[in-house]
Amino acid sequence: MTEFDMSGKVAMVTGASSGFGVHFAKILAQRGAKVVVAARRVDRLESLVNEIKASGGEALAVAMDVTNSDSIVSAFDQGEAVFGTISVVANNAGVAEVKSALKIDESGWDKMIDTNLKGVWIVAQEAAKRMIAAGVGGSIVNTASILGLRVAFGQASYSASKAAVIQLTKSLSLEWAGKGIRVNALCPGYFLTEMTAPAFASPEAQAYLNSSPARRPGEMDEMTGPFLLLASEAGSYLHGVALPVDGGQSIGNM
Repeated sequence: MTEFDMSGKVAMVTGASSGFGVHFAKILAQRGAKVVVAARRVDRLESLVNEIKASGGEALAVAMDVTNSDSIVSAFDQGEAVFGTISVVANNAGVAEVKSALKIDESGWDKMIDTNLKGVWIVAQEAAKRMIAAGVGGSIVNTASILGLRVAFGQASYSASKAAVIQLTKSLSLEWAGKGIRVNALCPGYFLTEMTAPAFASPEAQAYLNSSPARRPGEMDEMTGPFLLLASEAGSYLHGVALPVDGGQSIGNM
């Protein structure tokens, strides 16, 4: 708790209505951060805010569509008006689709790239502009994927978007490290989330997971330490890292 202390920090979590976003928001609040939770589904955000407040934390729900720059600016404005400058960002919003390359249409490709790449870029840029204007440093943690490091069948557009997020992370880190802003990326493997649970239920998925090095999907609590390492001052000398958290899946058979 001491090494990962977030007291006095103001954090924003995008894609906070489900999965990793919910988890990141809760663990940031538990460690003392004031948390702005952002997503399109505001009704789900309100229940998360209520849960955080009931546990003694501070949180605010704001609507955000990461493919719309005006929406992103508005969300930052609302968060700053209540808590002050946001200096920790869990840049987590994203979409996924399993489809062979020959079946991906242009609209599906655009949705993937707009959400997973352009959205990460605009949120990071907006956060950095405000940190620099306020004269503060901070940490931006982008959610990439092990499929940004290697590929799997039927994941062409997703893998391309996440590989680009990793390169964007390194580029932004190079430019902003001297300004006191750390930019790193998490590369999760297969975790049990709302989005992945139906896929894991199939016999084929179970057979694959059983053949992976850890022989199971990750559990949400196993993302806590890696995320807080990148987000908190415990990782103060980490810049441009793409950290696999995957039970060895990125070095095993895909």
